Amino acid sequence: MGKIAAKILASGDGWQASDVVCTAGPQDRPYEEQHWGWSIAVVIGGSFKYHSNRGEAAMSPGALLLGNCGEYFECSHEHATGDRCLSFRYTPEFFEQCAVPAFRVPRIPALSQLAPWVALAQLAVRAPERVDFDELACGLIGAVGEAGDSGRKGDRTPGPADQRRISSTLRFIESHFNEPLQLRQLAGAAGMSAFHFLRTFRQVTGVTPHQYLLRTRLRQAALSLATQPDQVLEIALASGFDDLSNFNHAFRAEFGASPRSYRREPAC
Repeated sequence: MGKIAAKILASGDGWQASDVVCTAGPQDRPYEEQHWGWSIAVVIGGSFKYHSNRGEAAMSPGALLLGNCGEYFECSHEHATGDRCLSFRYTPEFFEQCAVPAFRVPRIPALSQLAPWVALAQLAVRAPERVDFDELACGLIGAVGEAGDSGRKGDRTPGPADQRRISSTLRFIESHFNEPLQLRQLAGAAGMSAFHFLRTFRQVTGVTPHQYLLRTRLRQAALSLATQPDQVLEIALASGFDDLSNFNHAFRAEFGASPRSYRREPAC
């Protein structure tokens, strides 16, 4: 008999992220479940059928399962065994703050504009220590909204007040990049909700706050490697990284060379 195993990977103010593995197959009868909160689940592997009062949808890798709070649903595996999802559950209060309407469809298919978020979800399952879950939790909500209605608020140009807030945030990050800055801390300093801040920050800068902070730290580390005799570990810690392995991986991905190789020949 198939089973469902859920491992909580992270949680925040109003959300919880779990790695959900199901081993049910064609021999298992579906049973009725209920969404205790608002749900967005990124399908990582396998396939299954999702049925709710909004309709029926085939779920496959890259697709997003959408669940409204209090809604009853069933999942079935008619043709194959098992699936794996990164499931985010949100409280009604969190969703209300995001000003997101109830989901009208049960699924968002594997669209190209969702690919960065799906890739991040895959990384979250494999290496959760390398993912900013708070940013991913808010980003998925915005991505679903934009995928469902690309002409809504998500595509509007931020107003002068929001642009000033983001500009102030950029200066704050540049001055405090080596501190453990979190999405909600930055949003609170900007006087915005985490959801609105993340969306506006991406519109203004073209990247997420986590990506901007990471690259700021990497630039500072590169400068230190080229100008200071400190050990690589000392530079990594001083630049805001708390793990040498993560620092080496991020540095190589950004500059195409290890920190030690860059120190010997920093020129592009």
